[in-house]
Amino acid sequence: MPFTSLGLSPELAGATSALGFTQPTPVQTLAIPAALSGSDLLATAQTGSGKTVAFALPLLQHLQQAGTTSPRRVRALVLVPTRELAAQVGEVLRGLGENLLPRPKTVVAFGGVSINPQMMALRGGADIVVATPGRLLDLVEHNALRLSGVEQLVLDEADRLLDLGFAEELNRVLALLPARRQNLFFSATFPPNVEALAQGLLREPVRIDLPPEPDSAPAVTQRVIQVDERKRTQLLRHLVKEYKWERVLVFVASQYAAEHVASKLHRDGLFATSFHGGLSQGARKQVLDEFKDSRWDVLVTTDLAARGLHIDQLPAVVNYDLARSPVDHVHRIGRTGRAGQSGLAISFVSASTEAHFALIEKRQGLSLPREHVPGFEPTDTAEAASPVQSVAPNNGGIKGKRPSKKDKLRAAAQQKNASAD
Repeated sequence: MPFTSLGLSPELAGATSALGFTQPTPVQTLAIPAALSGSDLLATAQTGSGKTVAFALPLLQHLQQAGTTSPRRVRALVLVPTRELAAQVGEVLRGLGENLLPRPKTVVAFGGVSINPQMMALRGGADIVVATPGRLLDLVEHNALRLSGVEQLVLDEADRLLDLGFAEELNRVLALLPARRQNLFFSATFPPNVEALAQGLLREPVRIDLPPEPDSAPAVTQRVIQVDERKRTQLLRHLVKEYKWERVLVFVASQYAAEHVASKLHRDGLFATSFHGGLSQGARKQVLDEFKDSRWDVLVTTDLAARGLHIDQLPAVVNYDLARSPVDHVHRIGRTGRAGQSGLAISFVSASTEAHFALIEKRQGLSLPREHVPGFEPTDTAEAASPVQSVAPNNGGIKGKRPSKKDKLRAAAQQKNASAD
């Protein structure tokens, strides 16, 4: 089925071909006509399925049909949880709208960098703004833009934006938007509590639910290697050399662990570097660009890279530390096996993290065999695992071992409710 069959204008259908999109993915096939009809949309589809293009094309066609205003006003707003995803969405929108006349103006805004260039970019207005919630509110407070004219709202990675950690900022943004608007919510996962919140914001939405299908999903092979925690770095180095990975994404639990593991690998002769929220935006962009260009063999990262990050032909990801939740695990392994390519996801499991990985398996409906690598056979037992080790800064970040920001927010809300009672 070609893009022209989805109701797109010839200019936008041609833009998809120019960017190398030969035919729509399943989520694009279902979401684009629904969005073009003006309906609200709640779409669940696996990572790497083409969700960005699924909402970018309807936004651009709406602007194309309505024409630009003078002065420009923000008519489409895309909210995302991270800087990297904001930049990526902005690139897709600009690429697809390159040959439209008049060309839509897209401005990308996120925190961690000076607000002044973003305010300058908004001079004269903008048609589309892609932003993280916090920086968007900063721009509103600086009178750099108004949201009263927004006609279409997109929440990309909506599960994270609707979760408690973003709830306050998101509610403040929603209060600035007109009541009559189209809402398009996209994500790879929608836990029940988050879906309930989403349904409260949508009006008779079209529901698209595309779980991975065995015949069509990217071939991501999952492996579980049992190893003592103290031997994980040596095992990681061994695997990189054995498989001759030109690029591998390694997930750890903290910024400290990212720096520590990358430093040890670099000293052992691997081109390894770290990527985490403690780096400046310029440094983060540079590291990602260099990794995409294969100038680094190993990128050791926190869950900052688990969502919205697209790297072509990434052969493998390694869970050096396990994800805090099954949902985060899904997003991590979704960095490989994208765009129909095969991928490999390896999880290191120690005696102290076996029970947590069993929960991840249960939520995914999997039962994966445990493997041993010669020379790295585990000797620790669960009984011998030290409680101090299980909560060390670079040891897994397992949910329940120590409170996260979200945990603290929930606890504060519960305490407030208890006081009110």
